[in-house]
Amino acid sequence: MATPIPPDVPAPDTAAATGPEAPVSDPANPVIGAAASADPTGPPDSANGTAADPTAETPAVRPGGPAREDTRDHLRERAEEHLRALAGESARLREDQWTAIHALVADRRRALVVQRTGWGKSAVYFVATALRRAEGAGPTVIVSPLLALMRNQIAAAERAGIRARTINSSNTTAWESTYAEVSQGLVDVLLVSPERLNNPEFRDRVLPELAAGAGLVVIDEAHCVSDWGHDFRPDYRRIRSLLHDLPDGVPVLATTATANERVTHDVAEQLQAGADRADTLVLRGSLERESLSLGVVELPDPTARLSWLAEHLPEIPGSGIVYTLTVSAALETARFLGEQGLEVLPYTGQTDPDERRLAEDALLGNRVKALVATSALGMGFDKPDLGFVIHLGAPQSPISYYQQVGRAGRGVERAEVVLLPGREDVQIWEYFAGLSFPPEDTVRQTLQVLAEADKPLSTANLETRVDLRRTRLEQMLKVLDVDGAVRRVRGGWTATGRPWTYDAERYAAVSAAREREQRAMLDYIAADTCRMEFLRQQLDDPEAAACGRCDVCTGRYWSTEVDSGRRKAAADHLDRPGTPITPRRQWPTGMNTLGVNLSGKIPENLRAGEGRALARLTDVGWGTELRRVLAEDAPDAPVDERLLQGVVRVLAAWGWENRPVGVVAMPSLTRPTLVGDLAARIAELGRLTPLGSLSYRSGNGPGPRRHNSAMRLGQVYSELVAGEDLEARLAELQGRLPGPVLLVDDLADTGWSLTVGAALLRRAGAPQVLPLTLATTGG
Repeated sequence: MATPIPPDVPAPDTAAATGPEAPVSDPANPVIGAAASADPTGPPDSANGTAADPTAETPAVRPGGPAREDTRDHLRERAEEHLRALAGESARLREDQWTAIHALVADRRRALVVQRTGWGKSAVYFVATALRRAEGAGPTVIVSPLLALMRNQIAAAERAGIRARTINSSNTTAWESTYAEVSQGLVDVLLVSPERLNNPEFRDRVLPELAAGAGLVVIDEAHCVSDWGHDFRPDYRRIRSLLHDLPDGVPVLATTATANERVTHDVAEQLQAGADRADTLVLRGSLERESLSLGVVELPDPTARLSWLAEHLPEIPGSGIVYTLTVSAALETARFLGEQGLEVLPYTGQTDPDERRLAEDALLGNRVKALVATSALGMGFDKPDLGFVIHLGAPQSPISYYQQVGRAGRGVERAEVVLLPGREDVQIWEYFAGLSFPPEDTVRQTLQVLAEADKPLSTANLETRVDLRRTRLEQMLKVLDVDGAVRRVRGGWTATGRPWTYDAERYAAVSAAREREQRAMLDYIAADTCRMEFLRQQLDDPEAAACGRCDVCTGRYWSTEVDSGRRKAAADHLDRPGTPITPRRQWPTGMNTLGVNLSGKIPENLRAGEGRALARLTDVGWGTELRRVLAEDAPDAPVDERLLQGVVRVLAAWGWENRPVGVVAMPSLTRPTLVGDLAARIAELGRLTPLGSLSYRSGNGPGPRRHNSAMRLGQVYSELVAGEDLEARLAELQGRLPGPVLLVDDLADTGWSLTVGAALLRRAGAPQVLPLTLATTGG
């Protein structure tokens, strides 16, 4: 039998006990979360899904009929004891917290709790865990999306004497010992990343045992389950299978702070998978955040926004987060603010994990003014005294925005929330909009390829047969896996042969919902009514009302004036051109499927050197102009003088070991004038030898651009050639002036055109090839 948690765990210091979304205590007014504890004899916080009297008799799943009233009272007493151990002596359960705990522990129900950040959702499952373990139940299994969230939850649990362990990609060496501790009853809470649910070994060997022995299952950030949600994650779809296979009587809790009515209904419906019992209990509360002061500052350009940020950030009390829409914007902004004397650190999905943890610790310890972050710093970061959240660019939906600003003001009376929208925001939304479910013919093609294969196919192998980028292909396969059409096994994916229907109507409706959310975000920016009320209405909060704190309610707006000196500094910063193009070093897997005999490492003598682009397409500064020039409907014209001068500055700052001696243009079917003129002008201004252009074997070139690595490489490898004239000119030049050759193009996307072009030139005698483009994708 598992070792129960003793009910008399010593209560830790109140301030230290505040965990993620755990109740906190205000010495002046003992409260739970950010609102005063409800009167225990009064109505619950939320009437949606909650009985008028939360202590009314409800059928119990266990034999023996309903719990007696004295048992119910005793259960609440013990629940309050565990809460005090978790959050301090002055903490008291909210009525909806108690309703959820009673439903889980006494009635073994499935419940969905939709409550604002800081309300105390994690307190519900930690207290329920303590009570269930005291009954001899197995450990609680929590599906949690982010490592930062896991770290916070483990720390909070341990402060209350709850023994927690985690299984995720960062601690693979500890998995076996963790499994052993679980089987020995030494673990009270096991946190599992959703990605583990889709791992064949974990799914087939570990998950059935966990499901069979679990005392409680928790799905944190449950809006990720629904493709209607703002942050749908395919790995969460596997949760339906987990729930379907649970033994009868295992309670389930799902929690989220960001779900509108449609997402709530969808998640509640999915929670019923395999359950022969009452409908999911839904507890929705007010989404009011009394400490947040919302404002919008509309400025004319990126220069004004950066200089405004540098000027006003020191004036805002406390430390906080500055969110950006892209990786490149986060890095640019962090560099500029650092140059302006502000202590900030960048935080993105591309930041090294150890550096991310150090950055989190620096913000938690108030050793920096802010983290400049992408959405990678979102769910799970817990700092109750976070003083501000500023957005440099608007997220794609009000719901996503509400979630991110909800990180602020949980333990302070006032937190500033400021949105600095940009005219380029919509373009960036469109750039990242390609993650919708693929069209039916692509899905059918994937299923056919898997059905015809005589062995499992890896994702990399499928890339040679299905034109989807790796991330989107993985997402599609995970959805098909949960739908039963494919199965992930050791070695890759197989088709199950089960009938599968393409739900075109649903996918179109989800896409339309995304477009409505984008329009709503623009409406938020232009709103002339309460901003908090607007956000709460987007989340279908029935209690939405004017907050009396935002800029619209008070009539107090942030100044749009910007110091001329700071503005010049911001302009100079954004005008700095140049970003590296990292050379490819490895051929994609499975190229022989496409008739291309390439595998393994690219030989050193055929590789490109590190190249340069003027900027990323997603950059705040040059990116705006590049997105206009390289848009699909943009005319093909000679290179713009300003862009050309930017490229010249990139060349001047390159710092190469040996100065280039010649210029070769990449062939282009869409922008031949632009690429040819750019190459010619660079040769002229740099006094380099113009060597001409690579060419395509056929007049049609490689055909429509392919988006994944393998297919794009297959296209250009079969079409791209140097030609005898170019090879002769290159050989002559190298005989006179041996040195690097610049390979010029408009855009570096997958990088394979430049990689193959460089290999051709290296084979023809160039000692080094340096790619040079106007733009590169990424970030």
